[in-house]
Amino acid sequence: MKGAQFLVKALEREGVEVIFGYPGGAIMPVYDALIDSKIRHILVRHEQAAALAADGYARASGKVGVCMATSGPGATNLVTGIANAYMDSVPVVAITGQVATNLMGTDAFQEVDIFGITLPVVKHSFLVRTAAELPEIVHEAFRIARSGRPGPVLIDLPKDIANTVAGYEFDANGKGEVTAAPSNESIAYALELLRKSERPVAYVGGGVGMANALAELKTFIETTSIPFVATLKGLGSISTKHELALGMMGMHGMKAANHAVQESDLLICIGARFDDRATGRLNGFAPHAKVIHLDVDAAEIGKLRHAEAPVAGNLRDSLKALACQLNIEPWRRKCLAMKEATQWDYDAPGSQVYAPDFLRRLSERAGENCIVACDVGQHQMWVAQHFHFTNPAQHLTSGGLGTMGFGLPAAIGAQFAFPDATVINVSGDGSIMMNLQEFATLRRYELPVKVVLFDNSALGMVRQWQELFHDRRYSEVDLSDNPDFALVAQSMGLTSFRVDRRQDVDGAIDQLLAARGPVLAHVIIHQEANVWPIVGPGKSNSEMMDEVTL
Repeated sequence: MKGAQFLVKALEREGVEVIFGYPGGAIMPVYDALIDSKIRHILVRHEQAAALAADGYARASGKVGVCMATSGPGATNLVTGIANAYMDSVPVVAITGQVATNLMGTDAFQEVDIFGITLPVVKHSFLVRTAAELPEIVHEAFRIARSGRPGPVLIDLPKDIANTVAGYEFDANGKGEVTAAPSNESIAYALELLRKSERPVAYVGGGVGMANALAELKTFIETTSIPFVATLKGLGSISTKHELALGMMGMHGMKAANHAVQESDLLICIGARFDDRATGRLNGFAPHAKVIHLDVDAAEIGKLRHAEAPVAGNLRDSLKALACQLNIEPWRRKCLAMKEATQWDYDAPGSQVYAPDFLRRLSERAGENCIVACDVGQHQMWVAQHFHFTNPAQHLTSGGLGTMGFGLPAAIGAQFAFPDATVINVSGDGSIMMNLQEFATLRRYELPVKVVLFDNSALGMVRQWQELFHDRRYSEVDLSDNPDFALVAQSMGLTSFRVDRRQDVDGAIDQLLAARGPVLAHVIIHQEANVWPIVGPGKSNSEMMDEVTL
């Protein structure tokens, strides 16, 4: 067989069902081999969308997502999506074509060193040197991508290797990776801190879902009765409606969540990394708290905040070992009272659509099994604050990299992972333009993705920062020359409609959810609507701003 056939057969061995990609010269032998494969190739309209769709597929399904592009610009267009997967620890295998080996280093047509370009944003890279090694490379790439702390892996395949004929041999060679259990000593000290604490708070991150430790986390929380907060990626690790859920923490966190963390005497950090968007000013974060830090990646423990009790290892084992009954009833009552006192008021003035209220109503009507893929901006924070999640795989959002244009391709990936699911893409008028071409992908495959586009004719989050922290000196945020998005969607084969009055919201949600194919709801909101609360730059999480404090 040719090397390209080796590659495809090896992907089949790994159980790959879907590849997102875009063809070109150097990768053409692989596309030829795909014709004879059962693997389904999804033609996106931009390579960045291929990488982001693979990311969304992986987040929703728990499987390794696969994307593919040709050399040169095809490969470089994947880089943002690869970096996005790296920052959020998502298992993706990216396959790129490369110029023939005798041309490498000659500045040949469509040659770039994608191996070197992606080194900072992959777990591992392979430059294929012989066709015979392809089966083992593919097997190892998938193992690396999904083991330990997940992440993206690159396979760069020169065109002459893809065309080389050789005998196919496969030996899984028994390699594997078992995540170590936490040490007895670390667990013993963590238990000691837990039992001595009076005001503990659990700080839940995206690592819990990746570790498939949702059941263990729920048992830990309900056994200890510890109130918990979540990062953007940790939302849904336990139902956001759970009695002890205080909400998202951080820059746009809920008041009860941030205040509880700031008052705590013990912070149990579970699969999180003390990201700046979660902590605010780091030296002012949870100033009275000792830290128990649970993480599969020992390099994260103590990287930004000293942990009195570092617990490296499998989160499932760690949480099981730490589930103990505590006497913290006065603290629990105080946190729940704070949560009750700071409940959101959805009765905003005016007749225009109020985005938090729209999302709350959509969440109630869509049910607990829908999947929401967000773009980046104000709407992303409103989803995190006001949508209800029971599993982190329902909430696909670009956390670490903050990639505008993520949402629509991610929704496409999720819809292929779960064809019968209700998949919703929540976007803004800035983000949607980043990958608007993927409306054509929705139409080509008749994907019933439901797009909610909040349009305030501005780059909303940037405008908000310029209003609050740059003396209203607005620079390059005006998008008043937006196209009519409903008409654009219709021209690309989507059903679409516009809603601009609050009294029409319920009917719009009914129309959105009842649509059988791809549909766009073009939702007009006030340009000066802001995300509240907000922690300003250089401030601690105890210094939250809202409309009242301005």
